[in-house]
Amino acid sequence: MPPTLILWDIDQTLVNMDRAGERALLQMIRETYRQDFKEQLPVDLRGRTDTSIMRDLLTHIRVEHTPAEEEKFRRQYLELLPVTLPKGNARVLPGVKAALDAIAAHPDLHQGLLTGNLKEGARLKLQHVGIWSYFEFGAYADDSSDRNQLGPVALRRAKDVTGLDFPPARTWIIGDTPHDIACAQAIGANSIGVGTGSFLPEDLAACGATHVLRDLSETEALLKLLTS
Repeated sequence: MPPTLILWDIDQTLVNMDRAGERALLQMIRETYRQDFKEQLPVDLRGRTDTSIMRDLLTHIRVEHTPAEEEKFRRQYLELLPVTLPKGNARVLPGVKAALDAIAAHPDLHQGLLTGNLKEGARLKLQHVGIWSYFEFGAYADDSSDRNQLGPVALRRAKDVTGLDFPPARTWIIGDTPHDIACAQAIGANSIGVGTGSFLPEDLAACGATHVLRDLSETEALLKLLTS
């Protein structure tokens, strides 16, 4: 079979971080900007890039988002993430480790990340649960605040690392939100929506996902999709 590229979302697709990122943001806003949102941020986090979330939060707390302010916000968030990660029940989701192993063992399948996380945030999260080493390349919120712009970045980096071209027909984006499906559609790629987040499989199907799965526990079914 021709080479095939799999690009993974992180939060609620590969892992459940037990809100470690949100808790880091809440703590940072309390300590730095002296505003207390208690236990929930006033913006929707699902499927969005960290850079777009940060800009919305700065707007909400009425702080001008200059490049210097955004860099301070980013730096302080990443300093707090290692503090909040061990305080929750961060975990790899069902079937993910087996899926990653099966894809890594297949000579024609190559996998990377396409995530709304900052690259350092992605590393901290995935190292914490022991799966960072599966991914040699990726596209991150550092690359663009618009998730739909991350697909071309991921394709370019995949070629740089593997030396292979991956046409859209041989590219799969796997995620748990409509943003993941839209990101795949933006580059003409296939998508697998997984119902392990706050959206049901039927919600993701309605957004145009190529396939939907309840979760990633059926390794053989996933491999069959990726190699068909």
